[in-house]
Amino acid sequence: MSNALAIATVTQALAMQIERNLPPEIDFAVNVQTRRPHTEPPSEPSVTVFCYQVTPNAALRNADLPVRASDGTPIGRSAAALDLQYLISAYGEENELVGQRLIGSIVRTLHEQPLLPADVIEEAVRQPYLNGSDLAATPQRVRFSPTAMDIEETSKLWGMFHQTPYVLSAVYQASLVLIEGRETPPRRPPVREPSIRVTVRD
Repeated sequence: MSNALAIATVTQALAMQIERNLPPEIDFAVNVQTRRPHTEPPSEPSVTVFCYQVTPNAALRNADLPVRASDGTPIGRSAAALDLQYLISAYGEENELVGQRLIGSIVRTLHEQPLLPADVIEEAVRQPYLNGSDLAATPQRVRFSPTAMDIEETSKLWGMFHQTPYVLSAVYQASLVLIEGRETPPRRPPVREPSIRVTVRD
């Protein structure tokens, strides 16, 4: 499990993973940023990585209670199980199909390496604003999966960005991110004698 810096760490590591794997198809400088899509097209080839939604993981949303041993001793804190939704957009000279070339490289990378590598996470946490992140130490690996969106869903997503023109993009889900609580649950006495009580009402 990870602390509250896990979401930001995944975003930073995803951007670094994309940037380091652009070659050999991309042999020019690309500015990879963790930000929302540009309202004005940038003058240089660019990629934006934007975490636009954080949702409870459907499989584990009810499994967030503290874990206890049979004698009532706390052995684990409660944890929030999350999925992160990413919009990855590419910008560049359209006459040279730069955006399409960038998206092709990104799709290739995340299909070939769907699990976020530990060494990329370790590189990401060197950023001063991620100091204290422990995502690299968690055994739970973050996996990226492409999200299929039709025209209507894509239109609604881009409609959230005021006065932001659509550009070629890919949408991915990162799963699973576990954020552990800080509070240690109090010790509870073990159940000594199980009992069942039935109340009959007229």
